[in-house]
Amino acid sequence: MATIKKRFANLNPQKIANLKVAALCFMAAATFWVLNALNKDNYTTVVDYPIEIIFDREEFMPVEKLPNRIKVEINGNGWDLLRKYFKINETPFLIEVNNPSTKDYILTSELKRSFSETISPTGLVSIVTDTLKFKVDKIVTRKIKVVADTTTNTLAKNHRLASDINIDPSIINIKGPTSILQKLDGVLKVPLDEEKINKDYNKILLLKVPTEFEQYLTLEDESVHVKFDITQMLEGNKRLKIKPLNFPKNVSVQDEVSTIIMSYLIDERKVAELNNYEFEAVINYANRNKEDSTVKVQVSPKPSFLENISFEPAIIKLKYDKP
Repeated sequence: MATIKKRFANLNPQKIANLKVAALCFMAAATFWVLNALNKDNYTTVVDYPIEIIFDREEFMPVEKLPNRIKVEINGNGWDLLRKYFKINETPFLIEVNNPSTKDYILTSELKRSFSETISPTGLVSIVTDTLKFKVDKIVTRKIKVVADTTTNTLAKNHRLASDINIDPSIINIKGPTSILQKLDGVLKVPLDEEKINKDYNKILLLKVPTEFEQYLTLEDESVHVKFDITQMLEGNKRLKIKPLNFPKNVSVQDEVSTIIMSYLIDERKVAELNNYEFEAVINYANRNKEDSTVKVQVSPKPSFLENISFEPAIIKLKYDKP
């Protein structure tokens, strides 16, 4: 670069003026050559031509992005091809489909005649894209069941449902393309918008379709009434007497264990019923582990309202006396 500047610095004003004139002449000649070339006919090129698939949008909905261009080979005037190559003032070629849900493709060979008329005076050599694929579904209205979404940490620790979850209305109408509705599997989950619930629930909740389906589905109902009762599970423990069962005369409990501590959770509404039971820690010799001579502790009776039952100790070691 420094060498070029040095050489230009050594030129006199007349030589510099001559170089400018030469450069202008070159540019003018190149421009005239390009313009003359573009005015000629019978050029051929491949372009991406815009298309638009049209159908009744009240009856059908695309569930995937529709194709909007096809590759075509065309010939004609240089100016016309240049405009199409750079997509200047293009009018899309309209492809009308009467029942797009029954057929998911179009053979472009069927479009050749009408496409040739559309792009005239440019001539169509061939349609490079042989098939246009699309996915359009019929729009229908279906009844769907509304259920509470309890997959999150809905209830507080040691709390349980004390009633069925009542949702009103439990069945709603939903509108959208058939394939998207099938993905819901007949169920719309409504979040409870609350975690660690520790008291009876009674709320009006807004209905929303899953985020990924928002652009496809519409709901006729805006909200539902959700109601259910909650009960607390109380922690408790009892000291139980051991009841050996099926023990041979030469077998006894090792370490002189005489009582077992049973821990449990109980529905707060059932606490009074505990007084109706006499609990025992059963050690059944028939259920022993023969490999290590141990038996797991069981409780008798075992009412259904007790949960998370555990024992201390939970396993009893057996002792064998010599005959």
